[in-house]
Amino acid sequence: MHAFTVIIPARYASSRLPGKMLADIAGKPMIIRVAEQAAQSQATRVVVATDHPAIAQACRAHDIECLMTQEAHPSGTDRLAEAAATLSLADDAIVVNVQGDEPLIDPAHIDQVAALLASDSTAAIATCAAPIADADALFNPNVVKVVCDRQGRALYFSRAPIPWHRDALATGARILAPNLPAKHHIGLYALRVSFLKVFPTLAPGTLEQIESLEQLRAMEHGYAIAVLPLDSHPGAGVDTPPDLERVRRIVEQRHTPSG
Repeated sequence: MHAFTVIIPARYASSRLPGKMLADIAGKPMIIRVAEQAAQSQATRVVVATDHPAIAQACRAHDIECLMTQEAHPSGTDRLAEAAATLSLADDAIVVNVQGDEPLIDPAHIDQVAALLASDSTAAIATCAAPIADADALFNPNVVKVVCDRQGRALYFSRAPIPWHRDALATGARILAPNLPAKHHIGLYALRVSFLKVFPTLAPGTLEQIESLEQLRAMEHGYAIAVLPLDSHPGAGVDTPPDLERVRRIVEQRHTPSG
């Protein structure tokens, strides 16, 4: 297994759920739950990169490595780049970006996406996707879709329902056509440090700005993204109060002794 570092960008501000990184989940702040899940992977190091002293204090209280980053970063990848530079990681080192609002993340998926990038020297990024199982998800703009080529490389990411099945949707029906290779993108990324150094210097792309998807910046500048296929979606992260309640119930069930 190629060595890799997990960095968890943890911004305090959140438009839909302010301060969510410190939200209590079964007795621990959410950011700590995320870091503990990541620590179950094969990562050689797990580091939280934050812009807020309260998050750093929570990490120290739970013996989680943490570093402070600038508050004004335009994207999570820019925060990741600053953290990698602060940690003096080598250009060929692999960093896995684990979102700070994914307390249910599967450690195996972290290992798999790192291994995929390590095995593909021509890709700058590796990420993952799962089959879309219903029409609601296909037509939901908050569900990011990805289409891939035969080698598993991303062709495009979109909030729109892609691929568009012309015949099945000709009547205007909002259905999931049989055997449609629609994939739900999952926001877990492995990146090489050499690319992280370049990313902040790239001009934002037109498609990136239209779709509000920063991975499109890499593609618009010609960088390849390898996509790991998962059998099923691992479950949404925490963006809203109902999401937080759902995750709390799941974690509490996991930590309640049976019998």
